[in-house]
Amino acid sequence: MAFPEAENLLVYDGQCPFCCRYVRWLRLRESVGDVRLIDARSDDPVIEEVRALGFDLDQGMVLKLDAQWYHGAEALRVLALLSSPVGVFNRLNRRLFAGHRRARSGYPLLRGLRRLALLALRRPTLKGSRRRLVSSPCRGGEDDG
Repeated sequence: MAFPEAENLLVYDGQCPFCCRYVRWLRLRESVGDVRLIDARSDDPVIEEVRALGFDLDQGMVLKLDAQWYHGAEALRVLALLSSPVGVFNRLNRRLFAGHRRARSGYPLLRGLRRLALLALRRPTLKGSRRRLVSSPCRGGEDDG
């Protein structure tokens, strides 16, 4: 089953506390409009299609925006460029990751922090979780409220 060509998507690790917070704090819907947030650990058919395109979700999130695909550091850079100027997090995100070089150099650190968080929380990597789906404690884009 193919997803609509024009559909905007962000696929992220819903078991990673950093990924969940990042997606929540981004306020993506405010800057992009309609975007579907997808937990990479879910059974959503988009996950297999994203993998079939050659994206390794353990190596980075995947963003599809206006029919263009972005993975890892490039997805981070595009999201930083889309960041609203409202709020400390969004301004910092844009300042740190809006440039190609800064996104490429910073992304391995973020990926390493994700890996450490998963180890500390005793959660498998996405490859390890493919054998059994885990429910996500995070619902991206919602307020903690």
